[in-house]
Amino acid sequence: MTRRELWRRFGAGLGQIGLAGVFQQAGFGGPLSPRSPHFAPKAKRLIHIFANGGPSHVDTFDPKPALAKFAGQPLPVHLRTERRTGSALPSPFEFRRFGKSGIEISDVFSKVGAHADDLCVIRSMHTEVPNHEPSLMMMNCGATQQSRPSVGSWLVYGLGSENQNLPGFISLCAGGLPVRGAQNWKSAFLPGAYQGTHIDTRETELDKLVENVRNRLTRPEDQKRQLGLLEAMNREHRQTREEDQALEARVQSFELAFRMQMEAEDVFDLSKEPRHIRDAYGDTLHGRQLLMARRLLEKGVRVVQIWHGAGQPWDTHDDIAKRVKTLAGESDQPIAALLTDLKQRGLFDETLVLWGGEFGRTPVVELPAFGSNAGTAGRDHNSYGFSVWMAGGGVKGGTVYGATDDFGFRSETDRVHVHDLHATMLHLLGFDHERFTFRYAGRDFRLTDVQGQVVKKVLA
Repeated sequence: MTRRELWRRFGAGLGQIGLAGVFQQAGFGGPLSPRSPHFAPKAKRLIHIFANGGPSHVDTFDPKPALAKFAGQPLPVHLRTERRTGSALPSPFEFRRFGKSGIEISDVFSKVGAHADDLCVIRSMHTEVPNHEPSLMMMNCGATQQSRPSVGSWLVYGLGSENQNLPGFISLCAGGLPVRGAQNWKSAFLPGAYQGTHIDTRETELDKLVENVRNRLTRPEDQKRQLGLLEAMNREHRQTREEDQALEARVQSFELAFRMQMEAEDVFDLSKEPRHIRDAYGDTLHGRQLLMARRLLEKGVRVVQIWHGAGQPWDTHDDIAKRVKTLAGESDQPIAALLTDLKQRGLFDETLVLWGGEFGRTPVVELPAFGSNAGTAGRDHNSYGFSVWMAGGGVKGGTVYGATDDFGFRSETDRVHVHDLHATMLHLLGFDHERFTFRYAGRDFRLTDVQGQVVKKVLA
């Protein structure tokens, strides 16, 4: 060891001793230890129901009667110049008013509509480009191209988790991965402990749902001794190296995997729920996912993201009437059951619920040039205008914010960019999005990049 190396290690060691005391006082006992945000939050946890593929807003939460008047005709010139489009395609579904607030919602979401007075429907969303890959990255990570941490990773970095025996951020995604795969829930340059943990909810047996969750070869007390030895070896290994986030992430994953054995079997076993609760959610894939999500939140997991299919099921380029009805039918009852369940358990007011996809759909018929299935009354991608809704966690229920044009093509009134949505979500969870940063490669990064405004009118 050189003299310079000796002084470097000696100085770093003193600094680490001092920081250890500071972190302990602040509650930084580990990467997932609970932490306080910038100010008192309205919400303590997030559940994001991702309608993968881009749901059609004009068939679900944004009624456009003008489409019936122009059915089969081109849209006005000022819209057609934005993008080559087909003729106007009215929604095949009826919209009606729900709740005391009278929010107009499609009949395909009638059970969700029964919760209209809890919903804040934002009808003026817009994003950068009408392609799945960059739009998924924008909605999940706040950037279209560069590798950035996901929303869930930012929140666990800022808040920690309330349960040290389970991951702080879990992504329930059945039957494979969505476009861009694990990048949708990655931690990027944040420490690896904050990355989302993927669970393939297509599996129903615990051993397949969470691989290697049971140790059938070693008694718990022996395994604990082994883990203690491994921890001591890792500590010695780290002392001879610079700070290595990848190494730290591996160490944390070993320790979390051991702790998960104590709680995973309980939280993922849906048979422990009463029959009437399971019936309320429905014995379907999406029903099981949402019931599992509620159990995870109840156990202290900070962020749960539920994917409605990994293979872009809401990407309805054809047969819009049949496909939207089927997709909404898979979602309507479980989402309504989730909202009811959260209320009954006293979790609703402190849980922020978000539903939506990466963009919307055009109010016109799919052009034949797209492919062989085109021309069968489908809709193309639309980044100019779409809808999402939020509920719980400090959101003003029974509210419609913003509007698209008369045809649902472009957001016009009170426009909300994805950065604005993220800024608002962070505000509800107790963060000033401009101060909530992480220094990497000589720059302070944040979820909202250098943009974003809190949409104050949707706050309760």
